[in-house]
Amino acid sequence: MLFIPLLGYAIAATRAAEHTPPESPPPWRISPRLLSDGFWTSVLVVLTVLPFAIALNPLAVALRDVARGEPYAHVIALLVLALPWGLVALLVIPHATAAFAASGDPRDLFDVRAALRGVRRDFMTWNVSAAAMVTAWAIGIACVGLLCVGIVPGVFYAILVSAHAAAALNREGPRPSTR
Repeated sequence: MLFIPLLGYAIAATRAAEHTPPESPPPWRISPRLLSDGFWTSVLVVLTVLPFAIALNPLAVALRDVARGEPYAHVIALLVLALPWGLVALLVIPHATAAFAASGDPRDLFDVRAALRGVRRDFMTWNVSAAAMVTAWAIGIACVGLLCVGIVPGVFYAILVSAHAAAALNREGPRPSTR
């Protein structure tokens, strides 16, 4: 259940990054708002991953003969489903997170149409933000094995980069063009 405060911190970091000029990262303090924000964000994450999690076992069973064994079938099924889930997550979660951080209204997290309109409205900013998020999480996860730094600093690095990238999607006023 540690992911709930972690996701709440991600929302707080996004909220801080949405200010012009951006504020420094928020201090790490457990609060009712942090837990509430983390809870609602975790519900969004679960809802985006649920269809793919449900499809995992049937796909693995279908791939069992091709994959030559049970463990390989699940690994291949997971890799096949990771790309569409990642695309769905990147299309919905950044805009929803930015809107929720700005408003504090959990309904903004689940407004898929608004998130997709945001991607359509400013595709270039979304594209750069998505690239920054994916790269930050890859580097954050690589901190475990490659850099021998550990998962905690890597995850916080990825959260802060993702917060600033999501905040760029919701920032009002003039901003540099990505075109």
